[in-house]
Amino acid sequence: MTDYKKNLGLKESTSIVISRIIGSGIFRTPAPIMALVGCTSLFGLVWVLGGIITIFGAVVYAELTAMIPKSGGPYVFLKEAYGPYIAFLRGWAMFFVSETASIVAVSLVFAEFINAIFEIITGTPFGLFPTFLLSLITIWMLTTINLFGVKISGKFQVVFGATKVVAVGGIIGITLTGFSTGNLAHFSNPFWPEEFGWPTILAVGAALRYSFFAFSGWEGATYMAEEVKDPGKTLPLSLFLGISGIMVLYLGANLGYLYQLDVEAIKQNKWVATKAVEVVLGASGGILISIAVAVNAFGNISTQILCKGRAWHAMARDGLFFDNFNKLHPVYATPNNALFGQGIWATVLLIGAVMSTYYQSGSGGNNTYETIIDFFSATSTIFNLLTFGSIYILRKKFPNKQRPYKAFFYPWSMIIVLVIYISFLILTLITAFVPSMIGIALTATGTIYYMRKVKN
Repeated sequence: MTDYKKNLGLKESTSIVISRIIGSGIFRTPAPIMALVGCTSLFGLVWVLGGIITIFGAVVYAELTAMIPKSGGPYVFLKEAYGPYIAFLRGWAMFFVSETASIVAVSLVFAEFINAIFEIITGTPFGLFPTFLLSLITIWMLTTINLFGVKISGKFQVVFGATKVVAVGGIIGITLTGFSTGNLAHFSNPFWPEEFGWPTILAVGAALRYSFFAFSGWEGATYMAEEVKDPGKTLPLSLFLGISGIMVLYLGANLGYLYQLDVEAIKQNKWVATKAVEVVLGASGGILISIAVAVNAFGNISTQILCKGRAWHAMARDGLFFDNFNKLHPVYATPNNALFGQGIWATVLLIGAVMSTYYQSGSGGNNTYETIIDFFSATSTIFNLLTFGSIYILRKKFPNKQRPYKAFFYPWSMIIVLVIYISFLILTLITAFVPSMIGIALTATGTIYYMRKVKN
């Protein structure tokens, strides 16, 4: 039987963390966040909360992945803590609801920014079908690249990880040094919401969906633990290096956006990064940053495809998913069948998203990106809660198991994450009830498959 090859060091693992996080979020989510909260104080609060919870979540994950260095990410931790059924449902939800949908969301953002470049140059955006076609080609081209070994893919991640840091750093430098166009009054007008109350809390809760999405993916390297050299030390360190660096970049980028654009401008421009740089440098600057953002999204799609295919392979290896996914390529040691299956389902979701956009456009709506995030937020949160809680269960279940790294501030780090995520889940169910229920229902259908699989 073919085994994974340990070709990933600290540089590659950290690059995967960076590439997996920086995709579309920091460039695309500021607009819907500001549209929901409507003031700079809550806008900042949403981003700070997203960052803090990411740090505490990484603290928990670092212990889990150092203790159980197996490919598959959260699926592996849940299986050890709760048994195969809960782990299977998480994997089923990842495949059919959350993780593959995330690939589609970022592929659409990539197409949107190519569209933005086209519009700046020609004055006219291209239509819905070219957007769909470009997203589809991107998904399958990057799936193909990832079929030829993790060593090649790892180098690909290093290049794109560095590109992402340079791109976001460039946006920060341009927007914060554009003194002739920037205005400090943007930070305080308005600073507070018109009134505080239950609607304000709901708005913050809804906005957190997009902040969490912008920070999501930090656990990406844990999906590939069996391909990492000395994973007990390398993976925790890569998480902390990647996340801390990205938090600094996110803070700087949002400060730059606010310095160049007022609250209303951020609400109205879904391509916030492009607009902010365009204010400083004109149309040429808009084209330059749109290219940089498109490259970021492109690299993020590649990282998602690379990491997530390992989860489907891990499930199939345990006899809990499609049998054909339980194969590694005899030469490249890559889960090619799982990658192909992932690409097929991503295509189905992309078609559904574009059809939804087509019908929305007939009534004046076009919120495909936000709809996709709403669709999987509740489901992802439920399984995140179970994953974070698994650190407690595994400490009780395996008290003598070797732990190369132990979570800082435990149990408070775990408790803080659980409390905030429970609150976030409640608010998500209130503010996005219908898409949340669709995601949960689709997850529940996995029970039927699981029961048939167990019987066989």
